[in-house]
Amino acid sequence: MTPPLASRIALVTGASRGIGYATARALARAGAHVVAVARTQAGLEELDDEIRKAGGSATLVPLDLSDYDGIARLGAALHERHGKLDILVGNAGLAGPSSPLGHIDLKAWNEVMALNVTANFQLIRCMEPLLKKSDAGRAVFVTSAAASKATAYLGPYAASKAALETLARAWAQETAATSIRINLFDPGPIRTRMRASIFPGEDPNTLDTPEQVAEFIVPMCAATWNETGKLFEYRTRSLLSFRAPG
Repeated sequence: MTPPLASRIALVTGASRGIGYATARALARAGAHVVAVARTQAGLEELDDEIRKAGGSATLVPLDLSDYDGIARLGAALHERHGKLDILVGNAGLAGPSSPLGHIDLKAWNEVMALNVTANFQLIRCMEPLLKKSDAGRAVFVTSAAASKATAYLGPYAASKAALETLARAWAQETAATSIRINLFDPGPIRTRMRASIFPGEDPNTLDTPEQVAEFIVPMCAATWNETGKLFEYRTRSLLSFRAPG
């Protein structure tokens, strides 16, 4: 039986650990060739070992996504090697400081915005032509309930995710008449290093794993997925057109 994502090229950011790592493995199991992007070389090599042991294939791209010229070079390399991109999973993110806004310096603010917003904007710019070369380009961006729920001490992170959601929805409207489908995925509280850094007193064993989450991201990357401009909320297993601020 042919795997559901056979011959698909899938780019996953933040692929060296957590949700990105699990999603890259799940996409590879479904037959996609995974282009795994992360800053951490060791994590990428571990991912590559796991994918190859399971019979899949991957290309490793050690890249700091705040290197916007590097993203452009990656787009050019993908065009030269594959001529298209079928799947984009924008997962890389930075929690930033958990502090009152008045105590956060501009450098920390800019670091969060650089990765969570501007890097995804650059990915959109550089990967859209490649996604249009696919017969069914799919993009999924990982967001957070913080985007619509004002939470003390998480201001930069919340603002960055709100900006990301608006970017994704705007892009979905712009590409509605094409074969590209763009959606958001909110995993909720998941057993990741980022979650532990924000809530150090939380028992991780009470949380779902990145592997459980990844099984819901993969269908959103398939050619059979036709929704666009929506948000999948993992906690409630709901596909939402809009999430009102709370």
